Amino acid sequence: MDHRAIILGIDSGTSVVKAVAFDLEGQQLGCASVRNTYYRHIDGSALQCMDKTWQDCALAIRKLGEQIEDLPRRVAAVSVTAQGDGSWFVDTHNRPRGQAWLWLDARAAGTVKNLEQHELALARFQATGTGLNTCQQGAQLAFIESQYPELLDSSDAVMHCKDWLYLNLTGVRATDPSEASFTFGNFRTRRYDETVIEALGLTHRRTLFPEIIEGTEVTHPLTEEAARVTGLLAGTPVCLGYVDMVMTALGAGVFTGDANTACSVIGSTGVHMRAVSNDDVYLNEARTGYVIALPSPGMVTQVQTNMASTLNLDWLLNIVQSLICQFGGQVDHATLLQHIDRWLSESRPGSLMYHPYISLAGERGPFVNPDARASFIGLGYSHGFADMVRAIIEGMGMAARDCYRAMGSAAPEELRLSGGAIRSPQLRQILGACIGAPVRNSTREEAGAAGAAMMAAVAIGVYPSISQCVDTWVTPLLGEREYPDAMLIERYNALDVSYQQSRDLLPPVWRDLQHLLPQQLTPPVSDGTNIAAERSLK
Repeated sequence: MDHRAIILGIDSGTSVVKAVAFDLEGQQLGCASVRNTYYRHIDGSALQCMDKTWQDCALAIRKLGEQIEDLPRRVAAVSVTAQGDGSWFVDTHNRPRGQAWLWLDARAAGTVKNLEQHELALARFQATGTGLNTCQQGAQLAFIESQYPELLDSSDAVMHCKDWLYLNLTGVRATDPSEASFTFGNFRTRRYDETVIEALGLTHRRTLFPEIIEGTEVTHPLTEEAARVTGLLAGTPVCLGYVDMVMTALGAGVFTGDANTACSVIGSTGVHMRAVSNDDVYLNEARTGYVIALPSPGMVTQVQTNMASTLNLDWLLNIVQSLICQFGGQVDHATLLQHIDRWLSESRPGSLMYHPYISLAGERGPFVNPDARASFIGLGYSHGFADMVRAIIEGMGMAARDCYRAMGSAAPEELRLSGGAIRSPQLRQILGACIGAPVRNSTREEAGAAGAAMMAAVAIGVYPSISQCVDTWVTPLLGEREYPDAMLIERYNALDVSYQQSRDLLPPVWRDLQHLLPQQLTPPVSDGTNIAAERSLK
């Protein structure tokens, strides 16, 4: 193969679509991104324009072509990953049926509670290894079936975001083993499971689910139409990657063959993962978390994921930014982030406690409660802004600790970190101390796109397996171990007791507060057209 060959990885997040070029040894050659938009409504809906998402994807690819000489002829394969969960509907002509329901959509909260009482709820959890929550397509479809069945009646297939992009790239309706098995299937077989589908009350909607394909084994050619809008060459092999959580973890080092390591992706959400064999999966009594297949036979990721991680910090900094602007000043979000380490240096460890449940959809890991809300505890007159910043970051660390505890084994011996927030050395120290483990950064800039590109590299025969690709693409990019301060670990061990105790006492308060909220104003429309724009926090 041409030594100038490129593998193009696409990573479509909730509000940013990225196209990233890698050489065959995993070196990043270029990256282009396009801002996407999603919309929120007072009823809890979170929606995204499907056509705009595809257009933004195509634009990102064209922008990458402006950076890299002769990109179309050099691309040996394309691979796509994207935001997980959510529901993307198409009709018989593969056109969108309204707008996509995102993972942020909170409307299925009551449906989740009802489904957990179903006689097959335990069987569903044992098959999928995944706790039911408002983010998931299964819960959303069950809610839509009860409230807007006409949307399902008029749809010919329901997909996830990466599946929608793959459809536009190749003309093929498909999904991957990771999202299919944790939503509607069995992680052991990586196929649909009829008992799971029955437990969700969706047996009569079975025809909506697309074929499952394994991206390391099957590719489809780029269509003439997709070539026209992206600038790539028709016929280029396209690989359907796994869900972005797994692709990011793969690119950041969750699966390197080292024992008892873990990977946390500290982004808008917090995703905390271990790579284990099918036989070593731990299913907790609370029935929470995800079990998501890895693109390696018999291996999965045991996952717990917080609804909000850096979204908590964004909330606080957005308030500061708004106040400054109201009084005639100017400051952007990026500038405020540059002061994180200074604020942490001016604050006192563990002097204030924060539960990081800022999402309007509540929490999904390590417990599921759509009513959960964030709170400061112990706030006193002597506390300043820097203490609030530290409390939020400590809360993110405690939530991560909570998640690893729910996986049923001892704390990891090493924590690999990925995500924009880990640029802060002090933030890394706090996370390591909360978990009680040394941390290692991955210098990989775009881990999600890299994980998808690795699958394509296997699919076209550059590497015989994902494991061997990891040896070249991932392991050499892991940084040195950073050991957390022993006194900080001791402090957070003590804080954890109060964190747990207060968290266990708060659910009745969360519930009552939700009942006190004003009545919802305008009912949602089934195709998502009755929405109000809200600036994305991502």
